[in-house]
Amino acid sequence: MSVRVRGWVRRRVEAASARGDSGMTAIEFVLLTPVLFFMIFATVQFGLYFFADHVAQAAAQAGARKARATADAQPGGWRGEAQDVVDSYIRQLGPQLVLSPDVKMLQPEQDTVGVEITARIPTVFPGLDLTVHAQSMGPVERFVQEGEN
Repeated sequence: MSVRVRGWVRRRVEAASARGDSGMTAIEFVLLTPVLFFMIFATVQFGLYFFADHVAQAAAQAGARKARATADAQPGGWRGEAQDVVDSYIRQLGPQLVLSPDVKMLQPEQDTVGVEITARIPTVFPGLDLTVHAQSMGPVERFVQEGEN
């Protein structure tokens, strides 16, 4: 092929590709923008869930620590004190994040106490209902004098 023909073919191909691409950017933008927004909102939702789970776990562990320390000294009163600690943790760490927590005091055995929390979390997607669940248990701390059993 001569140089002249190659030049003509190259110009025709460039002209055709330039005309065919007009408007593609707008179409790509329209198609990819919802995907981008979904990914951003999904990332935010994951962060909300992850942080709410940690708040619920921290509150359950703090309540269980209080229950373990006071269950031996106050056989029935440990429940109220553990509830107060759980409420305090939720109020300090995530009052708008852990919604309507359901706190249960557990005593499956005589020497074991614990706390279980189930709560809803806020969502960025309409109609999505997510809950977190945390549980912490342990043996009751007993202080005995030396030589006692």
